[in-house]
Amino acid sequence: MIEGVILTPLKIIPGESGDVLHAIKRTESSFCGFGEAYFSTVEKGAVKAWKRHHEMTLNLVVPCGEILFVLYDERQGFPTYGEIFEVNLSRSNYMRLTVPPMVWTGFKGLGDGFNVLLNIANILHDPQESDRLDAYKNHINYNWD
Repeated sequence: MIEGVILTPLKIIPGESGDVLHAIKRTESSFCGFGEAYFSTVEKGAVKAWKRHHEMTLNLVVPCGEILFVLYDERQGFPTYGEIFEVNLSRSNYMRLTVPPMVWTGFKGLGDGFNVLLNIANILHDPQESDRLDAYKNHINYNWD
């Protein structure tokens, strides 16, 4: 596990008319404020990578489909510098992935049909606050195939 990254098991409460899927509570230790929440979709086999936020903490949940998340730690001086972490999130592995600032993040759609992630960010989106790399042409030693 990369230092500062947290995987939090979440509850799914079944109901006759549909389920309730928890995402985050402000009483949890991984909660560090609220800026905005948004959904993102990714088609099966599609890759959205790489992005690194300077200030934003991500709280990623997958209520529909299955998504592979890959994190790369390029933070100088951290014990997990240079490490890669992978996790598949879905309803059958229903957890929240909390990603601290300055950790590269990418993801790939694995499920057939609709793959949806929810990000509950601690600050408002600011395009000047993040860096991007091409998914395949970069210095990160990861193969998406």
